Amino acid sequence: MNKNWMSSLFPAFRVNMLLGVLVCLAFACDNPKEFPDPEPLFAGTGVFTYSDYAPLAAKPIAVFYHIPENVGPTTPIVFVFHGTNRNAVDYRNAWINKAEEKEFMIFAPRFTDNQFPGGDAYNLGNVFEDGDNPSAGSLNPEEVWTFSVIEPLFDHIKTSMENFSSRYHVFGHSAGAQFVHRLLMLKPEGRYGKVVASAAGWYTVPDIAIDFPYGIGQSPVEESDLSLLFGQDLVLIVGAQDNDPNAPALRRNSIVDQQGTHRLARAQHFFERAQEIATKVDGSFQWKLEDPLPGVGHDFRATSRVAADLISE
Repeated sequence: MNKNWMSSLFPAFRVNMLLGVLVCLAFACDNPKEFPDPEPLFAGTGVFTYSDYAPLAAKPIAVFYHIPENVGPTTPIVFVFHGTNRNAVDYRNAWINKAEEKEFMIFAPRFTDNQFPGGDAYNLGNVFEDGDNPSAGSLNPEEVWTFSVIEPLFDHIKTSMENFSSRYHVFGHSAGAQFVHRLLMLKPEGRYGKVVASAAGWYTVPDIAIDFPYGIGQSPVEESDLSLLFGQDLVLIVGAQDNDPNAPALRRNSIVDQQGTHRLARAQHFFERAQEIATKVDGSFQWKLEDPLPGVGHDFRATSRVAADLISE
């Protein structure tokens, strides 16, 4: 073999190895512009890319997970939805200790602002092109709603883990809580177990007299049977100190302020108004509003610990 050819090969080989290491480090640091290749799911902490749902295949989703060592075919599955910072890895990490203690699997999808821009595509689920100004002409097909990827992702996880769970549990905080409570409304057939919505900035009240996004009037569920929604095991939690009317990113206007001027008041309004509406519906009202969490502000780590205990009850 030509020695000059060999000597030119090995420097290039070393460069390629270095580049490979740098790419791996980039993924480990949660580079929001890159996605890791698909990988098998094993016990431990990691991330995989989900793009098997055909209508949204062009928008791959990084799913950060933690799976306990003693995982089995009936280990509960919990989806954790991040806030407006799109920091799914931090949310996953906040649940690791509780996942080990309570023996359930955690999956935190990351809906990047690049793939799912703004509140329209994430908080409001991409139901309308412009969620704040909905119209029949701007209603998106249901298959491209962001909400529509959750059920196929659940099936993907079940298949990968050989898991036989019939339902999945849900937690969302802040923008994630907005996503979660609208998920229940817009996709009422979902296989939900316990659902915990923590400190949403504002809500879609199940009131047909108020137009979407603040109510369900002029929305795809305007004529739906609300008894299924009110029969869900939904728990609302919020910190007692999450009461700042000038909190960053808190929506304020003449319409939303009718729900209250801060997250604590709005959670209470949402629950109480839903309870009033439920009395007119033929069905039971299963929702719960926990007492405000003492000493807690707008803190996803603190509310995550409470949510984990509620889900495992």
